[in-house]
Amino acid sequence: MWGLSNEEFTGLMQQYQRLIYTVCLQFVHDPHTAEDLTQDTFLAAFSAIDRCEPQYYKAWLVRVAANKCKDHLKSAWVRRVEAPGDDALPEPRGAPPGDAADPAEQLATRAGAEELEDLIRGLREPYGKIAVLYFLQHKDTAEIAALTGRPQTTVNNQLWRAKLLLRRQISERRLKE
Repeated sequence: MWGLSNEEFTGLMQQYQRLIYTVCLQFVHDPHTAEDLTQDTFLAAFSAIDRCEPQYYKAWLVRVAANKCKDHLKSAWVRRVEAPGDDALPEPRGAPPGDAADPAEQLATRAGAEELEDLIRGLREPYGKIAVLYFLQHKDTAEIAALTGRPQTTVNNQLWRAKLLLRRQISERRLKE
């Protein structure tokens, strides 16, 4: 078939390394993860390069990179939710007060909930409106789509991004403390 020697494959890697890294970075928005996915792309390509005709190497490598990124984004590891502790979440309306019998502890819990609410209200648009409706007004995505006049898939994507922004802000605040 169209097999390559190690030297030829090394040349191919050097030629397309920046392109593949850029493709990966566009998907994952994290330089370290993009580097890992670039490496995974070339590892996968090395074992299957004989299946591709030489004039299609560039397009094929980009497609392999895109598929690696999509697989990464769908993985359970990436989708895990690092929710703040229960003390940072607001109490549901009508729920009995928490187990905290100590007034100082209740005050700290309320402060965490107020801080989280401030973070939600401080998100930039279009994520702020979606987050307020979802987290603070307890609307589901179908209701939010109807209220905002946006497709439900758009609302789901914007909600996902709002959660990502909140996670980052909470992590940054924890690091500062």
